[in-house]
Amino acid sequence: MAGIRNGRPYRRLVARQKALGLPCWICGHNIPEGVDGRTHPLAFTLDHEQPLSRGGDLLDPANARSAHRRCNSARGARTTARPTSTPRRAFGKW
Repeated sequence: MAGIRNGRPYRRLVARQKALGLPCWICGHNIPEGVDGRTHPLAFTLDHEQPLSRGGDLLDPANARSAHRRCNSARGARTTARPTSTPRRAFGKW
């Protein structure tokens, strides 16, 4: 794997992707600003279209996607964008 997730190049990639203001690529809903990024299920996370565990490049901007924390976690290392199961409960309004 090229790079580390807490290094400057990775943080730059996250900042660039977040600045684009794109909706979640998994569910298609907007990602709200101002929510706690470490704990809130609708917070922004950087997802990789080709999972890192399946050979995806950590620092390739073409592999970077915006996602909700909940959607990213539900997808796991699958290569499909849609998780196979739906969340058990809703976390507020979209």
